[in-house]
Amino acid sequence: MFSSRTKAGTKPQGSQRPEDERLPAVQNIGFGLQHVLTMYGGIIAPPLIIGTAAGLGEAEIGVLIASCLFVGGLATILQTVGVPFFGSQLPLVQGVSFAGVATMISILEGGGSISTVFGAVIAASVIGLVITPIFSRIIRFFPPVVAGTVITTIGLTLMPVAAGWTMGGNASSPSYGSVQNLGLAGITLVLVVIFSKIGVAAISRLSILLAMIGGTIIAAVTGMADFSKVLEGPIFAFPKPFAFGPPDFQAAAILSMVIVILVTLTETSADIIAVGAIVGTKTDAKRVGDGLRADMVSSAISPLFNSFTQSAFAQNVGLVAITGVKSRFVVTAGGGILVVLGLLPVLGRFVAAIPTPVLGGAGIVLFGTVAASGIRTLSTVEYEGNMNLVIVAAALGFGMFPIVAPNIYDQFPSWFVTIFHSGISSSAIMAIVLNLLFNHLKIRGNKPRSVMAEASSRRISSAMLGELQEGDYVQDGKLFDAKSKHVPSAD
Repeated sequence: MFSSRTKAGTKPQGSQRPEDERLPAVQNIGFGLQHVLTMYGGIIAPPLIIGTAAGLGEAEIGVLIASCLFVGGLATILQTVGVPFFGSQLPLVQGVSFAGVATMISILEGGGSISTVFGAVIAASVIGLVITPIFSRIIRFFPPVVAGTVITTIGLTLMPVAAGWTMGGNASSPSYGSVQNLGLAGITLVLVVIFSKIGVAAISRLSILLAMIGGTIIAAVTGMADFSKVLEGPIFAFPKPFAFGPPDFQAAAILSMVIVILVTLTETSADIIAVGAIVGTKTDAKRVGDGLRADMVSSAISPLFNSFTQSAFAQNVGLVAITGVKSRFVVTAGGGILVVLGLLPVLGRFVAAIPTPVLGGAGIVLFGTVAASGIRTLSTVEYEGNMNLVIVAAALGFGMFPIVAPNIYDQFPSWFVTIFHSGISSSAIMAIVLNLLFNHLKIRGNKPRSVMAEASSRRISSAMLGELQEGDYVQDGKLFDAKSKHVPSAD
């Protein structure tokens, strides 16, 4: 199937998609582990928060965490390998979505149990699966002006996550924001830069993983990492189906969870578009639909194994961008590692012992790379004689509101908060609506123009202006002095 090999692995031929590249098994595992470490903190946080809100004990919360790792691994394998009608076949890591955490807590605070949450997830996900064809057709409304804005917003939205990790992860800890935590994150960041600069491809591509290993070693030597509890608890445990009892289906809980599913569909669509742009592959309506169906069927089945709604992890999109490893099979290996972590809680406890400042140091580069990829996409957009600049400005600003002011929508109805509390969905909705209004809704005799776009995009450096002398003039693209003598360019 593949005819040429390089140090990085087997390159696909020109007729093959970039994401179909196959790497040696060792590199697959290494890059896959890198993906797992990048999203590990994010995938264990929701079950920890929801389990605590449900009043579960430590052992029960441990069951939730192991179950979420197991299901996230299976969902990742489905998304990357793909079967007919299910799976985008893109390097997307799946895991428990943060979008539903607030709603699940509301269900619990409203008198529901963890079984009520599971019932709402099952029913809402089935509804999401039914309406997926509608969402899959919005791909034509994601031109570069929309896709670039959403990708940029994804990166900026993740920055608070990196900041929280850098400070220590637990805001109630006395060491939160300490010089030691920031220093450890800074060292990890420096290691990422150093390993990225090394000319050996195998090292530069594994820069994030190697930096995390180096940061963890330093943390262990300085007493900032504690691995003493790794061996506490079972070594092997298969997730028990319906460990918390059969699901409880309540109409109000289901309705509130449907809104979460709509947000999840929006965010996953954005992530599919984003990773497709980064990989440089075609993402049409069919591919988006296959990815969304994988999302929904994984979410519908996950409560069977005590897990919650599944969605693509935006932080791993940044890892694809910074490493340049576009192979979906690398992420498949990461999904396999997640499954193993779900079956071997001891390994999960080991990975969980990695200090969050180490994750934060790596996250700065990862999430910044996502934003930079979006900016690069926006640089290809035509801004002259249209309203594209207004679309980008308004969508970015609207998407940043819930990030810079998390309580901005506290006085709004809960359904509104669920949708717009996410900077990604806020930005995506605004960009899509404005793009429809200005670029698709045609009014005869009306060509909308932005005053902001009227300014000339041409720029002359101050250094160049300083070199000009009295009497200089330009003719036929060449510079001449006052005596009509040609002034050669510095090039």
